[in-house]
Amino acid sequence: METLLYKHYKERVIPALVAKHGYRNVLQVPKVVKVVINTSVASAPEVKLALDEAKKELATISGQNPAETIAKKSISNFKLRQGQAIGAKVTLRGRRMYEFLERFISAALPRIRDFRGVSPKAFDGNGNYTLGVKDQSIFPEIELDRIKRNIGFDVSIVTSATTDAEAKSLLAELGFPFSDRLKKTSNAA
Repeated sequence: METLLYKHYKERVIPALVAKHGYRNVLQVPKVVKVVINTSVASAPEVKLALDEAKKELATISGQNPAETIAKKSISNFKLRQGQAIGAKVTLRGRRMYEFLERFISAALPRIRDFRGVSPKAFDGNGNYTLGVKDQSIFPEIELDRIKRNIGFDVSIVTSATTDAEAKSLLAELGFPFSDRLKKTSNAA
């Protein structure tokens, strides 16, 4: 069974991008390849306890067990040792990726306090988009009374687009509320 976002991609986004960018073949249309959710707890006083909490939160948000990330080198000022587990990440593909994006766009982003849209400048030059989330409480799956510490996440959306313009039009068609698009509509009113 397809998710609503994937159905929207097939029925509306592909024809819109073909018309906008003039692709000759439907297979040239960019698509979302994967979503990587990453967090680090290296600055927490009790790293092991914070890491366990972060892994539980990531598993709840993504629906998939996270993998631990380890420190590549020792930094004495941050009390890090090489090989020490300091974070967790999840890579989502396929159905779980579309389910996460659907929840992220429609439920989590609007719950951010004073939300005016996401920055259109967070592309990396190769068509990938990264967004920082300061607090896990924006996700509806998280129970607010069980939060012990705020855990920030980086959400990286990897697309098959070759340019930032193609990736931006893909994400805008999928429903990402870019702040520049919101300014244009509010000025016109």
